[in-house]
Amino acid sequence: MERIRYVFALTLLLTVSCKQTENPTEQPIEVASAKAEKTIMEIKNKLTSEGYQVVDFVDEETKDTILMQQYFVAFLKSGPIRSQSKEEADSLQMLHLAHLKQMYDQGYADISGPFGDEGEVRGITIYNVPTLKMADSLANMDPAVKAGRLAIEVRPWWAAKGYPLR
Repeated sequence: MERIRYVFALTLLLTVSCKQTENPTEQPIEVASAKAEKTIMEIKNKLTSEGYQVVDFVDEETKDTILMQQYFVAFLKSGPIRSQSKEEADSLQMLHLAHLKQMYDQGYADISGPFGDEGEVRGITIYNVPTLKMADSLANMDPAVKAGRLAIEVRPWWAAKGYPLR
């Protein structure tokens, strides 16, 4: 029963975290042109004014301008206190999932999910915030982290804007 509840909660979280279109081949693709350059510059200026770290470059093959942004990956690791009762662990898991959903709903996190093994690193969350300090603070607000069941390691990570998962 616990496994079914966990799988249901995980499925709910992943459903909320993943944005899909009905036909992935119909997703809009930004092409380089004077108008697209302006759009990239507008995005770059907005992000920069909000404190985000960004860099842009021209792809030699396509001649498109690529805008990259610094994100922050929070690695959720097994914490030092894993001796909670089953009821406590189940409650912390539900609070943990609610926290991740709140981070997504408020626009702080772009995607979260567990790893498929029982290793030390349990899962990740990618935070879309301007600073490491902010990502670390948000990740450490997780009730499972506060209870010591999980521990957090946050690392900066760069990705191109507008590229979907596939």
